[in-house]
Amino acid sequence: MGSRASTLLREEEIEEIKKETGFSHSQITRLYSRFTSLDKGENGTLSREDFQRIPELAINPLGDRIINAFFPEGEDQVNFRGFMRTLAHFRPIEDNEKNKDPTASEPLNSRTNKLLFAFRLYDLDRDDKISRDELLQVRMGSGQNEELFCLNSLSVRLYYI
Repeated sequence: MGSRASTLLREEEIEEIKKETGFSHSQITRLYSRFTSLDKGENGTLSREDFQRIPELAINPLGDRIINAFFPEGEDQVNFRGFMRTLAHFRPIEDNEKNKDPTASEPLNSRTNKLLFAFRLYDLDRDDKISRDELLQVRMGSGQNEELFCLNSLSVRLYYI
C-alpha cells in the first residue's frame, strides 16, 4: 500500500497541495496512503460509503455532517485534492501574520475559514442561517439528552433575538 501511495502521487502534486493546504510532505504522503486504503473502488476517489466505514466518523454525532463537508453540492465522489482541502480546515491555526503575503489567499486553516467551515456543518439547508431545528438536530443526535432542555431554551432565546 505504501508503494502505491508513493508511485501515484507526483512530486509536483505534493508541492501544490503543500502550498494550498499547509500540510508537510510527509503528512501528504501519509494521508495519501490512508486515502488509497479507504478507496475501495480503487478509482482515485472516495464515496460517502467509503467515509462511513471509518469507525470514528460512524460514532461521531457530527459524522454525517463531517462526511458531507467533503462533497461539494451535487457531487458524490471526492478526489485526493478535495479530500486534502477539507482536512486542511482541521489543521491547527498558525501565527501567519508575521510572514503573511498580502497577495496570497487566506489559508484554509485560518480562523475565518474554520468558522465558515463549522457554520456549514450546522447549516444543513444551506440558507446561510442556522435554524433552531438545525442546532437541535446535532444535540439530539449526540445522545446527550440531559443537556437538551438547556440547549432548547438557549436556542429559543437566540432564535427570537
